[in-house]
Amino acid sequence: MNTHHPNTSPPRRWPIWIASSLVLLFGLFLGIGGAYLAYLGGSWYFVLSGLGLLVSAVLMFGRRTSGAWLFALVMVLTIVWAVADAGLTFWPLVSRLFAFGVLSLLVALAWPSLARAAGATAVGRGWLGVSALLLLALVITAGYAFMPAPIIAATQAVPAPTPVAPGQAQTEWRHWGGTTAGDRFAALDQINKDNVKDLQVAWTAHTGDIPQSTGAGAEDQNTPLQIGDTLYVCTPYSKVIALDVDTGAERWRFDAKAKAPSWQRCRGLGYYEDAGAPPSPHVSGVSVDIDNAQPGACSRRLLLPTLDARLIAISADNGQPCAGFGNQGTVHLSAGMGEIPFGWYQQTSTPLIADDLVVVGGRVADNWSTDEPSGVVRAFDVHSGELVWAWDSGNPEITGLPPEGQTYTRGSPNVWAAMAFDPELDLIYLPTGNSTPDFWGAQRTPEEEKYSSSIVAVEARTGRVRWHFQTTHHDLWDFDLPAQPLLYDVPNANGGTDPALVQVTKQGEIFMFNRATGEPLAEIQELPVPQGKLEGERYSATQPFSVGMPSIGNETLVESDMWGATPLDQLLCRIKFKSLRHEGVYTPPGLDPALQMPGSLGGMNWGGVSVDKTTGYMFVNDMRLGLFNYQIPRENMPKNASGIEMGAVPMEGTPYGAMRQRFLSQLGVPCQKPPFGTMTAIDLKTRQIAWQVPVGTVKDTGPLGIRMGLPIPVGMPTLGPSLATQSGLVFFAGTQDFYLRAFDGATGQEIWKARLPVGSQSGPMTYVSPKTGKQYVIINAGGARQSPDRGDYIIAYALPGQ
Repeated sequence: MNTHHPNTSPPRRWPIWIASSLVLLFGLFLGIGGAYLAYLGGSWYFVLSGLGLLVSAVLMFGRRTSGAWLFALVMVLTIVWAVADAGLTFWPLVSRLFAFGVLSLLVALAWPSLARAAGATAVGRGWLGVSALLLLALVITAGYAFMPAPIIAATQAVPAPTPVAPGQAQTEWRHWGGTTAGDRFAALDQINKDNVKDLQVAWTAHTGDIPQSTGAGAEDQNTPLQIGDTLYVCTPYSKVIALDVDTGAERWRFDAKAKAPSWQRCRGLGYYEDAGAPPSPHVSGVSVDIDNAQPGACSRRLLLPTLDARLIAISADNGQPCAGFGNQGTVHLSAGMGEIPFGWYQQTSTPLIADDLVVVGGRVADNWSTDEPSGVVRAFDVHSGELVWAWDSGNPEITGLPPEGQTYTRGSPNVWAAMAFDPELDLIYLPTGNSTPDFWGAQRTPEEEKYSSSIVAVEARTGRVRWHFQTTHHDLWDFDLPAQPLLYDVPNANGGTDPALVQVTKQGEIFMFNRATGEPLAEIQELPVPQGKLEGERYSATQPFSVGMPSIGNETLVESDMWGATPLDQLLCRIKFKSLRHEGVYTPPGLDPALQMPGSLGGMNWGGVSVDKTTGYMFVNDMRLGLFNYQIPRENMPKNASGIEMGAVPMEGTPYGAMRQRFLSQLGVPCQKPPFGTMTAIDLKTRQIAWQVPVGTVKDTGPLGIRMGLPIPVGMPTLGPSLATQSGLVFFAGTQDFYLRAFDGATGQEIWKARLPVGSQSGPMTYVSPKTGKQYVIINAGGARQSPDRGDYIIAYALPGQ
């Protein structure tokens, strides 16, 4: 910034005032907030940089060029600190430097006025060069923010997709997870990596059942079934609709007239077909009301789990109730349960069809009380609806209906997620939750503790336990198992395969067992974990960690992991972090606020995984949302504690209630650095991550809930299942933005996306029409989690001209 060019024009003061005022405001915020952060034991950078900016602003207000030079020194030291604190990772550096870059540009542009105000008779052109370089750096940074980049890039070569052999193509999608193995794999390749870019909407149907709320309210999370030339969907309010696979034309619908105060959803239907059942007739325009339905024959039947705890069998041909099932088509799951307050017990996941049994667990309203309905799992005859067996983890002696005057064990661990079934081993695999309530366990019995937060393998014929493994001991974090297990045969060292079960968890761990014996196929270590201090509670000294498989998104956070769009909100997140107790994934609850990362939403949640059977790649999507919680002494509990989602939960019957809040900045953005959600490919042969990419942009969300409208691929929380196909594609729609995407299964590269009218939490599925031979990809779009935009769309995509 030399001074050899004369300029006698009077100095303009407004550039000085703008630059100085903004530097002053930054300095005040960083200085005051930084002092508090330092008091909490955090970084001294913020208070020191704040003081430097304050002195710089005062000098510039006083028309002294030394103020600009001091600002430049603070900026240089900030760059050094940022690299030392965050490394060379893009998003953390943006958080620390971009706003300072804007301030630097303003100071550079103000330099001529400042120099003349300081008495210089001539101002050189150096400020123009500095300004141009700063502007260029800001533009490049802003442009790079729109460029997708893998977190872990694919490095190993993957063979070209194996064509589907004649006669081996998938013909139907009969189960929620594709099969009872939960693989979500389609042996179809008409739509492939080369032509997926040409996909277009083939038809759109409407359910007429728009979810009316978000969060713990109504949500469309359905994966449709395809049987022959008919598509079957269920809605959040327990309705079933049959559609033509080629046109989306409605053939019939059934209304169960179910009601619940919260958690209205239907993730999937069960389907059963008698041997030798005749071809399905085409029934169009039939609307079936359960109060006026005419029961009929059911050689093909759908099993509908309702949100008011009924199991209804209806004909897949015409939607009429199956007369021989239960009481005129209905089994009331409240039998043997005792008192059930409204909304405290319901069905949200698909029933499991295991040969001629239909098996159901149930969602129990967490955290209201120790005296909640049982988590019993029951198997019914798929034809008659008669109870075949019951598994009550709190009282294994009860294998049918409880004796007169008794109930199934109240408050026992439940199975709310989808189950898996291996017909060759005749084993059903139950992912269990923990006893209610979630955050206090001193009252739990040894029987309840034994099977809490575990994989439990039971004999399909009897319900007797064959083996089990507990993934969280004495669960005080709501780390129930949220997803359908994957049953898949993995290569072994002897050149053969082992029958594996893979289970993803909310805490970001992935366990692999021999599904016949329960022996770990990937190493598991019992490692020490932090201990709590609440009087009367007990704590497990160790927890199982699946060290033989990758962990996803569960690293112990440190202060430098905090993030924000600017240094200002990053500072606030650092203050919040230093105000919380955080000792890793198993930080125990206490009277002081404790950070749980991942939180009880995950990690991985109910969507489960998909797998490409030709490559052995398993695809896992996750969310990285922390929660902070603390216990509230009973006498201090607010009267309006609801137990729904976030906020205070009552936990009646224990000494404490509890408070849960998301770990977000004041702008409503997760406080830790991005990504906040990813898709990861794990090679099941090597048990290593093959690639990992951020999923989702801020186009339909943003700070304070304001849509940014920008396709910046920061990676947002995901919720919902994926779909893998034999053509090497991975389809996914469970993002915060409104898109159905297709990824290259070999590399994670996004190679196609279609804009949806609203977001989706549903699982994509695909089929080939038996009439036209055209392959379709189907997605339900009812609204993304936390988005106010809701819809009732079922959208089919296909290639043109097929």
